Amino acid sequence: MLNITVAENEAEFDRLMAWRIIGQILHSPRCVIGLSTGFTPANTYQIICDIYKRYPFDTSQVILFNVDELTNLPRSYAGCCYTMIRDQLADALQIPDERFIMPPTMSDDFERECRDFQKALEAKGGIDLQILGLGANGHIGINQPGTAFASETWVSPMDEIFEARVRRETGVAEDYPLGGLTLGIRTIMHSRKIVLIAKGESKAEMVEKMLYGPVTEDVPASVLQLHPNCEFLIDSAAAAKIKERI
Repeated sequence: MLNITVAENEAEFDRLMAWRIIGQILHSPRCVIGLSTGFTPANTYQIICDIYKRYPFDTSQVILFNVDELTNLPRSYAGCCYTMIRDQLADALQIPDERFIMPPTMSDDFERECRDFQKALEAKGGIDLQILGLGANGHIGINQPGTAFASETWVSPMDEIFEARVRRETGVAEDYPLGGLTLGIRTIMHSRKIVLIAKGESKAEMVEKMLYGPVTEDVPASVLQLHPNCEFLIDSAAAAKIKERI
């Protein structure tokens, strides 16, 4: 049976997600937590920071990383995952770089960076909790539709809408190579626990496909139906097409 949690509204969604992360830290202070960037988790990270400021909890052994990172852009670009997570969460939780595992955004050998990123996570004992956003086209991480379920950490193309936005914000030329270094789907599926997050009515159709459609590489997130410990945390708007099935 799928583990689906529907929040009544966006505020409840943000609180529930915040306590999933805090709860993992309280339960296992040496945990390895994979995060996700973008619009969906931003308010959650602020809630975690506010709670930590008021009621400090032990983060001295916590290891953070992000499921993906942009390639061929400097970390000074505010949209880089390293920069977003450091600004939104890691600095407030006093997580130094040695416990914030991220690949570089610039490299002359991204295949090596992919191997090193995956090995670094494995050396820490693997992923205890992985937070995943749901892309509008069903992607998880930057694993676009058609990505093999057997994929490991690699550099994937971005989806067209996101890439166009990055090019506008950075001013790079149309022929300048951009991509996303991302945990592959097999790597993601090795996480001990996953929380897939989605909110807003724009995600409602894809939520239905992810949860009740066939498990297919055309909808990468559908593979999470097969994970033994995955919670699907969605708000009421994102659940619009599935409420009668829950």
